[in-house]
Amino acid sequence: MNQLLRRIRMLLHRGRFNAELEEEMRLHIELREQKNVDAGLAADAAHREAHRSFGNATVLRENSHNTWGWGWLEGFAQDVTYGVRSMLRSPGLTAVALLSLALGIGANTAIFSFLNAVLLRSLPVRNSSQLVVLGEGGQLGQTSRYGSTDLYSYPFYRQFQQKQQVFSEVATLFSYNPDVHGTIDRRDQMQPIAADLVSGTFFSTLGVEPAIGRLFTDADDNSEGDHPVVVISHNWWQTVFSGDPDILKHTVKIGDTTFDIVGVAPPGFFGIFVGHTPDLWAPMSMMNAMPLHFTGYKDNFSQSNLILARLKPGVSREQAEANTNVLYQQIIRGFSDAKLDAYNLRHLEAAHVKLTSLKTGLSALRHRFSDPLKILMGVTALVLLIACANIANLLLARSTTRAREFAVRQALGAQRLRLIRQLLTESLLLALTGGLLGIVVAVVADRFLLRMISGGPNADLIRLDVSLDLRLLLFTLAATISTAVLFGILPALRASRIEVTEALKDGRVSSNAATRSPLGKTLVVTQVAISLVLTVAAVVFLRSLVNLTKVDTGFNRQGVLRLDIDPTVTGHKGEDPRLIAMFQQIEQKVAAVPGVQSASFASFFFAQGTWSENINVPGAPYNDHIFVKHNIIGNDFFRTMQIPLLAGRTFGTEDTAASHKVAIISESVARDLFPAGVNPIGRHYFVRKDPNPEEDVEVIGVVKDVKFSGLDEPQQYIDYIPNPQHPSIYDGLGVRYTGDFNAVSTAVQQAIHSINRTLPISRITTLDAVVDRTITNQRLVAELSAFFGLLAVFLSAIGIYGLMSYIVSRRTNEIGIRMALGAARSSVRWMVMREIVRLVVLGIGIGTVISLAAGRLVATMLYGLKPTEPNNLAIAIAVLLVVALTAGYLPARRASKVSPMEALRYE
Repeated sequence: MNQLLRRIRMLLHRGRFNAELEEEMRLHIELREQKNVDAGLAADAAHREAHRSFGNATVLRENSHNTWGWGWLEGFAQDVTYGVRSMLRSPGLTAVALLSLALGIGANTAIFSFLNAVLLRSLPVRNSSQLVVLGEGGQLGQTSRYGSTDLYSYPFYRQFQQKQQVFSEVATLFSYNPDVHGTIDRRDQMQPIAADLVSGTFFSTLGVEPAIGRLFTDADDNSEGDHPVVVISHNWWQTVFSGDPDILKHTVKIGDTTFDIVGVAPPGFFGIFVGHTPDLWAPMSMMNAMPLHFTGYKDNFSQSNLILARLKPGVSREQAEANTNVLYQQIIRGFSDAKLDAYNLRHLEAAHVKLTSLKTGLSALRHRFSDPLKILMGVTALVLLIACANIANLLLARSTTRAREFAVRQALGAQRLRLIRQLLTESLLLALTGGLLGIVVAVVADRFLLRMISGGPNADLIRLDVSLDLRLLLFTLAATISTAVLFGILPALRASRIEVTEALKDGRVSSNAATRSPLGKTLVVTQVAISLVLTVAAVVFLRSLVNLTKVDTGFNRQGVLRLDIDPTVTGHKGEDPRLIAMFQQIEQKVAAVPGVQSASFASFFFAQGTWSENINVPGAPYNDHIFVKHNIIGNDFFRTMQIPLLAGRTFGTEDTAASHKVAIISESVARDLFPAGVNPIGRHYFVRKDPNPEEDVEVIGVVKDVKFSGLDEPQQYIDYIPNPQHPSIYDGLGVRYTGDFNAVSTAVQQAIHSINRTLPISRITTLDAVVDRTITNQRLVAELSAFFGLLAVFLSAIGIYGLMSYIVSRRTNEIGIRMALGAARSSVRWMVMREIVRLVVLGIGIGTVISLAAGRLVATMLYGLKPTEPNNLAIAIAVLLVVALTAGYLPARRASKVSPMEALRYE
């Protein structure tokens, strides 16, 4: 420890150490000199003998430094200091290099931060690697289908919890939790609340400890409706309650129920869904008290829950999966109300419960954005590679101008390894500075990307944590060091391999060797090839996006105002006649607003989820793999959406709760699910397989096919049901209007509140904006690919311009001689351009082969075109040729304007 402290003191106080060392050496020499004088030697002889016997002072100084200090660290500090001065002597090169690195490293860091948040980051819970979810966790909602291995009923969870032997704890949560509205501490003002329903074992299974108060226990979930308690998130506590330490005295009222706050979750905890951050959690026992008044607490086949569990120590996932599948069959078949007919048994026999790791949580974002983010990660990596090639080329040119410096240092005894270390230190210094700037770029870019992924500037931001963490910083550090090696090693090796005598003669290496070195040209070819690949990708994704925006949706997306209301605050349930009457009154009131042509509620407008079942058409084969999407609508829905009626009629006042059930079907249902050649108008079908008279529906109309969930989806089977015959709690209203959006929006909200002033109104937008948000991932890839493609071309242009300018400067004497001997300016331009044309054509050839080979990697992400279409390649080649040849022409033009006399005098 003493030696370490001594070395540190020597490093920090080097000047004082040197002074003390010189003083000590001087005293030693004076003592020797005095001793010699005392022995009878003359003063001059005593002085000489004292110095001779003391030894070489320089060697002693070096030995002392090596003993008391860190020679390697001092050498590194000297290299850094010299590197900083060297960078400042070339401000143009330094600026270009830092800008290239900041953009390259920043883009990679930004994209990786989203990959980290969506795909890689572990849940902030105890030992997340031990957690599993039954099934794949990809299905959300509710199903009555036998053989479901993703969604389970609450009674199934209870039996599974009691009978299983392979998990230390088991929990369940409601798979879909729509936002509700409530009040804080009995205030009048409603506010949106993201509430999740979970079992009493949810927090203990995840291994979470409260920040304040307590979390749920199994006792909070043992009897229906008796536990009006909630646990709130740490973020909600801070934002809504301002971090009040007396938070346990506050209450939250949702619907007709007042919930006591019993605890606060720890900071950073959001549950198991990445991108979804609940404001509070309520026990499953209170599901009926929460809007939408779910009734599945005791229903054996109300399958709407996800089940998660923690593996016991020493139990493998395969062992747990085997035990789970045995119990699955026993529990389902053992329910007293199980319908074990041949149809359901066939589905049960085919069912196999897969256990999926819950280490990184579940996320809809993962399904939507994992492929786009991986593509963009590859794109940004290629951009960084171009930047490295660019900087390497600039450093190669600069190293030639430093040939005399390196020759002098080698002549004075510097080893080649020492020169390489110096140049790599300069490269590392450049890369680290670029990396720090890249982090700043990444922080800014993350906000921009989060806004893009969320659906645009007017959309609610997705609650996704893309902040810097240790993994992200390590990635940035690794990228920085890798870039330093990539762009620094070749120039360092080349610069240190020089002929000392030749370099000392004229101060530079042979101009002929400098201009004909294949390394710089190879780097240019590499840049051009990669730039072509990125340009082709940009063209392909942009054309695919354009194709998507031109898709026929089947409805008129223009001129429709969309908003959501929350009717659950009225306390009425879906089948309540007062709720149906309120919906109709709102439709009529809004339709009377000036500028409004029609208005209608609907369960689904576009990309809002789905409710689908099989239908059984008498006289037609039954296919249980075809599901029809049901949409409960108001009478003016087709007029509002402008969906053409192809046959029959639309809904009217005659279609009431007391009349026979009717439906309007899409043309695909009429064509594919009804007997061929038979007019479906007046025909009947049954929802689900059994011909139950209560499920008998008469077809009264056929409408055009429409896009339901996305622009790139295949044809959809849809039927439309009038709300009075299937009462449902609407939350979406569509309004076709003309005129100013803001004015109409204000008038529509006033009309709604004139019917019921307590109704919360949210997500006010247009149908066109809703449709645009469904192609957010395609737009993200297309726009960022275009940006990075242009950036790659720009960097390549800088590289070409830099190389050609360098070549021209090295051949100035040659050009002067040619022009003095009568060479035309055009021939000089072509002499210079001929070199760059060869390099660009070679790069385009290599890039073309790579582009065609890589096209299949993105084929599934394209719509309406193939990645290998000749037009894509032609457009990319044209863009690259124009930019590359322009970058090469400028130095060639400058070379042709050189005065022969000045060129001949140039050195």
